[in-house]
Amino acid sequence: MPLAVIGAGAVGVTTALHLRRLGHDVTLLSTDAPGSENATSYGNAGWLSPGSVVPISMPGMWKKVPGYLLNARGPLRLRPASLPHIWLWLLRFVACGATPARARAIASALRPFLADAPERHARLAAEAGVPDLIQRTGLVIVYPDAAAYEADAFGWQLRRENGVRWRTLDRAALEAACPGLGPQYGFGALLPDGAHCADPGGYVAALAALARERGVRFAAGHVDGFVVEAGQVRGVRTAGGVVACGGVVIAAGMGARALGATLGDTIPLVGERGYHVQLPGVTDEPAIPVMMSDLKFGITPMTGGLRAAGQVEFAPDGAPPDWNRARILLDCLREGLPMMKIGGFGTVRHWMGNRPSTPDCLPVIGPSPTTRGVFYATGHGHLGLVSAPWTADLIGRLVIGAPVPEAAPYDPARFLRFRL
Repeated sequence: MPLAVIGAGAVGVTTALHLRRLGHDVTLLSTDAPGSENATSYGNAGWLSPGSVVPISMPGMWKKVPGYLLNARGPLRLRPASLPHIWLWLLRFVACGATPARARAIASALRPFLADAPERHARLAAEAGVPDLIQRTGLVIVYPDAAAYEADAFGWQLRRENGVRWRTLDRAALEAACPGLGPQYGFGALLPDGAHCADPGGYVAALAALARERGVRFAAGHVDGFVVEAGQVRGVRTAGGVVACGGVVIAAGMGARALGATLGDTIPLVGERGYHVQLPGVTDEPAIPVMMSDLKFGITPMTGGLRAAGQVEFAPDGAPPDWNRARILLDCLREGLPMMKIGGFGTVRHWMGNRPSTPDCLPVIGPSPTTRGVFYATGHGHLGLVSAPWTADLIGRLVIGAPVPEAAPYDPARFLRFRL
């Protein structure tokens, strides 16, 4: 059966490659080249962490949000103009992890995407001829002191319950692992099973090259809609004509919301804007990625320089970037690594992208409630890159009609009555 995959980010490319490996005739449709800066997966922190099972929505989060919003340098910004459009989404988002039981359910549902993600990505990178892009050096999360770490006890409990290993580090051990770390950090945790991607854009481009080599066809152009006959998808409408197919995987990130609406499906995605700054030519960068727990951003050594990535900004669709958020990251980087020589904002690369996020912290993976042959693979929020291999595995089984009970938490039908 001919299949079309819409979207050439990490999830779309990995899914197309997996479907081709299973013997399907696959066409990948995208407006942007794989690995392009326009894709959200290009600009993230590159973390491949089993420890990311901890949801963003947690018990007591509602108490912290006002402080974040009142702090001009805080990790969260809500532009007032966006509130009329997303207030219902925000209420459900805060509520989804408001109790320990709810947070545990989310963490358990995220675990399959993350538990063996470093190994899955290492195999993919080796197959694509870029093994060095997946670095399995571990990950470090740092805290001001042991008391701050202990205040995060529930998050670490969720990690333990989901099989995550770590060991704690005192100041001396932190200095050995991360030379040059600011003196304000006296405690940390090393996740030895964590890994990172040293060039997310280059990695996705390499996977796309492998997919092309294996027989996936690539077609550029905007997707306008679908050809549906008697409730079954028969094609994808593009600016260049109709691509005939018997099945479609919508892995278009934020674009999945509008595409789903053309079919009558509610895919309630909101763009959590994230930013990064990248410093080229740094010679004294940390050898291991570091997450500053208090400032909520990650520092990752990349092939193109040291990247600091983070921030969550809610803004109206199409609003211009607020580059002050990137400047805040640069300031935080100076504070976190005070011995490093860091130039002004004009000397670094800066980027903004939209994380496609759902109101329950879980991705949307499964069949369309309205149209046979249409499947969604979107809504991964902060976890698109790391989640791509297992998402592809689920889609590979779903498209042939196999029973996939483990995909139930991600079923698009859970949003049938939801309205933004």
